[in-house]
Amino acid sequence: MRKHIKTISWVVGVLIISALLIGFESVESNSKVCNDIIITIDNQLENHFVDDNDIVDLITLNGTEIIEGAHVSKLNLREIEQRLVAEPFLNKAEIYVDHSGNMMVHVGLRKPMARVVRYNGPDAYIGEDGQVLPVSTKYSRRAIIITGEKSKELSEQVNITEGEYSNLYKLIQYIVADEFLKAQIAQIKIIKNGEVILYPQITKQYIEFGKIEDIETKFKKLRLFYDEILPRNGWNSYSRVNLKYKNQIICE
Repeated sequence: MRKHIKTISWVVGVLIISALLIGFESVESNSKVCNDIIITIDNQLENHFVDDNDIVDLITLNGTEIIEGAHVSKLNLREIEQRLVAEPFLNKAEIYVDHSGNMMVHVGLRKPMARVVRYNGPDAYIGEDGQVLPVSTKYSRRAIIITGEKSKELSEQVNITEGEYSNLYKLIQYIVADEFLKAQIAQIKIIKNGEVILYPQITKQYIEFGKIEDIETKFKKLRLFYDEILPRNGWNSYSRVNLKYKNQIICE
């Protein structure tokens, strides 16, 4: 009997101590203030579209919302995260407050793959996730240039991974993923019939790619042109290369 009483007393004691600790932590959490905002930005060395000051401005609504010195319990971290991911160049945001009262902010930057150039309106970037992004006055990134018939409509899209421009997205992805093509292809021009023309960085010939289909096969033919035909006949021997037809490379 005494053994059972001791056991019950021990359990009750543990429960009381646990309740006191939880209550203490709750009081401490409610009274904790935010001491600092510590920011980590992924891909910042590759892209400079957004910096720490921009993130702070988004968090504080350009200084109108007090964060440092505010009680942690009063901060709506979820709302601040949503505010950050609404910024076009950010693709993720994670926020928490550590035991020292520091707001830890971790954000990721989108990587532009291509730049849509318009002659009668603002340019736009296409991100690696297909998101269409505005240009920045702060930083200009080297990217494949896209011009032509559909540049206006293209720049006004939200995302091009699906729909009318999904094949263009696949073409850009393929070029960017290949180190040789990424260094070689400078521009994609969209013409009226939906076909595209590629313009290289160095050699003078333009490349009639045709419809955006059989992408891998056509680029294998282009690689054959660069690896075998040009070295044999001279790098500036041709002004036009046609990849549109199966099992053919037409050079003029």
